[in-house]
Amino acid sequence: MDRLRAFEVFTTVVARNGFARAADALDTSPANVTRYVADLEAHLGARLLNRTSRRISLTEAGAALYERLRNVLDDVAEAEAAAGADSRAPHGRLRINAPLSFGVLHLAPLWPRFMTAYPDVDLDINLSDRVVDLVEEGFDLAIRISRGGSQTHVARKLATSHNIVCAAPDYVAAHGAPASPADLEQHACVAYTQTPAPDEWQFLDASGQPYAARIRSRFAANNGDTVRAMALSGLAIAWLPTFLAGDDLRAGRLVRLMPDHAQPPIDILAVYPSRRHLSAKVRAMVDFLADAFRGIPAWER
Repeated sequence: MDRLRAFEVFTTVVARNGFARAADALDTSPANVTRYVADLEAHLGARLLNRTSRRISLTEAGAALYERLRNVLDDVAEAEAAAGADSRAPHGRLRINAPLSFGVLHLAPLWPRFMTAYPDVDLDINLSDRVVDLVEEGFDLAIRISRGGSQTHVARKLATSHNIVCAAPDYVAAHGAPASPADLEQHACVAYTQTPAPDEWQFLDASGQPYAARIRSRFAANNGDTVRAMALSGLAIAWLPTFLAGDDLRAGRLVRLMPDHAQPPIDILAVYPSRRHLSAKVRAMVDFLADAFRGIPAWER
């Protein structure tokens, strides 16, 4: 049994949530995928997957193996790609998806620098707050803002941001400031509808565990710039990422509320389908962005 191949097949089955989808991703047959997983289970003497006609799920042994293998296989693919990097100059069209507000504020200024450094790469930038399917929609790379990383693609962390509760000084002067998350239901708030629960804002308790606080939303929007504009108007309290509100906080146009009530950090990620056979243009962009966001981002200072 080719153990490295078996490990790759097993992790692909888990990531793609099915044998047939894994076979498509690996350009092989479902029978081959099934055989590799069965051989791996026999070799290890442990059942890795529970299978039904509708779905698969990891056993305890399978979950432990999967977590270890993801890092190992990523390292192997990284080494393979690095070994061949010198012979492949970045070239061709690079399709990138990114969130609208982050793309305008923090990525748009970087594109000219990249194109100057890599004159043989053409950029095709798509800005949308919708989570796109990289493979189905033909994107080489996506920039995502997430707490959970990516379960189906490779993700490299570029930077960290934080969500904060904030309002304009005029709002605080007119209505006061909430003392705790529980007070938010007594205030006018702005709901960001791209989140799974727009009327709930996430906080961390004293032990670092997340919990949700209900809000009363007078206004809802699916775009961060619109949420920010409503906060600046002085009509409502908003829940905004520091990458969007940082300049306003420093200038005093917005003030942070309840600073003692922490909120979970959020990661800025470069996401791409696989490290295996990674194109030189994608590698160049990911490395470029990692370098551009190195250190403490401006919005966190």
